[in-house]
Amino acid sequence: MKHFRLVLTSLALLGITALALPTAAAAEEGETESPVTWAMSPADAAGPDGRSWVELELDPGATVTEHLAVRNFGDREITFAITAADGYFTPTGRFNMLPSDATSVDAGTWISVDDQVTVAPGGTAVLPFTVEVPDDATPGDHAAGIAASIYTESAGEGAGLGVESRVGFRVMTRVTGAVEPGLAVTTSPDYVTSWNPFEPGRVEFAYVLENTGNVRLSVSGSVEHGGATFPAPDSEQAQPIELLPGDRRTLTIQVPDVWPTGVVTLPLTITQAVITPDGEASQLDPVEQDVTVWAIPWPQIVIVLALALMITGLFWGRRRRTKQIEQLVDQAREAGRREAEQTVDTEADGPVPESQR
Repeated sequence: MKHFRLVLTSLALLGITALALPTAAAAEEGETESPVTWAMSPADAAGPDGRSWVELELDPGATVTEHLAVRNFGDREITFAITAADGYFTPTGRFNMLPSDATSVDAGTWISVDDQVTVAPGGTAVLPFTVEVPDDATPGDHAAGIAASIYTESAGEGAGLGVESRVGFRVMTRVTGAVEPGLAVTTSPDYVTSWNPFEPGRVEFAYVLENTGNVRLSVSGSVEHGGATFPAPDSEQAQPIELLPGDRRTLTIQVPDVWPTGVVTLPLTITQAVITPDGEASQLDPVEQDVTVWAIPWPQIVIVLALALMITGLFWGRRRRTKQIEQLVDQAREAGRREAEQTVDTEADGPVPESQR
């Protein structure tokens, strides 16, 4: 039987804190090995230095040397592959890097590091890596990731399952030059009708944010309605998201208690800030738009039409009955007139003589 191999990739790129990712270790047939757990984080020459990721600001053509630390929490020696690749944000807002079978074209190609490192059980290995910015690099922010990984494959005949597990962190490089922030906002709201005519509906407020500039942006959106802000300022949905240059993200806001008045206008406010290499946020003017959505009161229209039909039916029924009564009155009058005429004719002829009886 042919042996098929399916490769899966598991990746945890560190954003806020260093995290060890447990994975299944390779095992020989009939042998059971303990799982491998490890962590990777920025470091100095002595070891982990407490940073969550690396932030750099470099001129075109500049080179800098950084360090990474790989910690092996397992009970056996492990050799890890070290890779770097272009970075990006997923639709859910998590930072990731291109898989090993994809080709990097930007900051992932600027990083040079040893291909692998062997770490003793319970030990830590520190490796230097360099970031070399090309002479023709465009100003602005460039994202990459660097990771330590292991590859495991199930043994046996038939279909095989391969898993590449990676743990790493992001490397953000700001190339000096003109900082040109830009944000495009596209809205597509939709009114959702409540079919209870005595209850308001809601607006599902979808909007697309696109970073059209060359630097990272921290952005969040909100809508004002009925004296309230949606989403609520203290909610998780209200937290700012990060957009790399060229990123597009679709977000939604639920605005409840909106009566269908035909045309509804809601004010959308997008707050934005440039994320600087030191992690601070430089505020920009907010983007404000009045967004209009059609809110047709279909349940109310149905009720009005039903009432109109009922009133019309009552009106025509009353009118028909009135005509019937008028016809009966006319018929009674006509019958009375004819009876009266017959009585008059009889009286005009006088009594019949006894001889003619």
